[in-house]
Amino acid sequence: MSQFALIFASFYGLTAVIFGAFGAHLLKKKLTTDQLNSFETGVKYQMYHAIVLLIIGFQLPLNNSLDTYIIYAFILGTFLFSFSIYGLVISSAMDKKLKILGPITPLGGLFLVLGWGLLIYKFAVTFN
Repeated sequence: MSQFALIFASFYGLTAVIFGAFGAHLLKKKLTTDQLNSFETGVKYQMYHAIVLLIIGFQLPLNNSLDTYIIYAFILGTFLFSFSIYGLVISSAMDKKLKILGPITPLGGLFLVLGWGLLIYKFAVTFN
């Protein structure tokens, strides 16, 4: 499971850099300030959680189902949250807003919150 976390951490880190450059250079002239801020939020959260997955992959023993749930929550949450923002912003800039993506962003956020909550639970149980 640690290899799985590390692969996704690396993928999310790589694509966060690519999307960050894409937003800063190519989209900057095509997006409104609000759209650019939203896009940057997606990039930031993606990079933050890439780093979290790296740390988890290297530091947690990952030998039980709780650890697996934590990893899945961060992977799924990051994908749903950040990539739905990218889709919303780019489709909106092209005047073809994909409204179906709107409810996906908060769902991704819920998975991220779940991942953090499970991590808190793991540490609370481990240190008692």
